[in-house]
Amino acid sequence: MKFNWTVFLTITLLLMMMGAGVFSAIWGFSLGREALKGVTQPEFRPGSNLSNRPENESNSNNPRFLDEDDILREVEAQIQSHQPEVTPHSA
Repeated sequence: MKFNWTVFLTITLLLMMMGAGVFSAIWGFSLGREALKGVTQPEFRPGSNLSNRPENESNSNNPRFLDEDDILREVEAQIQSHQPEVTPHSA
């Protein structure tokens, strides 16, 4: 019986690739586990306190819209206050 090098090399390559995959999976798992060692779950759910709010704070979900003219006036005032004074040079 003749030894088939093609089959041997194919099986060897597949085994090496499987070994590399297992090695990288174990290494990645250990790195991730080490990185998450100090991370813990919160002691309470952040959304659980929403039902215990007083009635006057319940409207905080409604946004307060600003007047566009007021915004433009404020922006224009800030632009004017930050512009350097330009003095013409006399030659």
